[in-house]
Amino acid sequence: MKALVLKKYGKPGLTEFDSVPQPAVGDNELLINVHAVGLNAIDCMIPKGLFKPILPLTLPAVVGSDLSGVIEAVGKNVTRFKKGDAIYASIFDMDRGALAEYALVPEHAAALKPQNLSFVEAASLPMVALTSWQAFERVQVKAGMKVFIPAGSGGIGTFAIQLAKHLGATVATTTSLPNASLVTGLGADLVIDYKSQDVESVLSGYDVVLGTVRGDSIEKSLQILNSGAEVVSLVGPPDLPFSRQRGMNKVMKMIFWILSRKIISQARRHKTKYSFLFVRPDGAQLSEIATLIEGGQLKPVIDKVFPFEESLEGLSYLEKGHAKGKVVIQLK
Repeated sequence: MKALVLKKYGKPGLTEFDSVPQPAVGDNELLINVHAVGLNAIDCMIPKGLFKPILPLTLPAVVGSDLSGVIEAVGKNVTRFKKGDAIYASIFDMDRGALAEYALVPEHAAALKPQNLSFVEAASLPMVALTSWQAFERVQVKAGMKVFIPAGSGGIGTFAIQLAKHLGATVATTTSLPNASLVTGLGADLVIDYKSQDVESVLSGYDVVLGTVRGDSIEKSLQILNSGAEVVSLVGPPDLPFSRQRGMNKVMKMIFWILSRKIISQARRHKTKYSFLFVRPDGAQLSEIATLIEGGQLKPVIDKVFPFEESLEGLSYLEKGHAKGKVVIQLK
């Protein structure tokens, strides 16, 4: 079968199309005839080797993690799905990839595709939806809270704004002026032009920051938080609890403790909390998200769709950082 394969780490990594064997379905797995694959920022970072210490891959490795498609075959222990079902899923952090004609998905990672979405729309959602869901679940976002979501017009931002509003929060975000109408249309209550305004001079009294932007933005965001508020970072630095969760050795635990001690100390001085979130695939959560989508409470936001043959161009477009919403590869 045809697949986009990472063959060598580097700047840039060696990623190219190749013919690879069609995977054989395991007892607890689904064999998916892939219709579409949603790209995520991490798909551009992995080939550079930036995540090797925490996301080891067996090279050559198929690229991508978010997919939608139709079940071609099911393992003997599968009970929730049958051949012919349309599903969507994330297979992130499983040493397997999505950008191929066929992909294997563990039963626990899959959910039925929202009935009101196309395969392209459904494929755009898993990682950004699960990341937002798991972050807000960790800090227990609820009605009356104030949530700051930087980069509101990006892939995660466009979904996280909607979910926070659904949960009853007041939402502030950053974007450029041309994208202000997009994020307000998704529910943002306050939009900050990051090119002309400093977040810390505009916002105050916030309960949650969803860390989506690298650099010093997380440190600055501590200044806008209430006592007892929390920062959940999606971009690092990874912390000691994360290294324990991954079962890392003492050396890696020490490295992550060193990497995160500055931001953790700063958070404590502000009487706030810092934690790092590494998304996990979860079909049950995707099923709950599908219900909200079918009910009209949430929707995908897609910037551009590329055909399978132009997957590398799609990754290059995403890496430029200007996408408004998600970039998706369409196979069928």
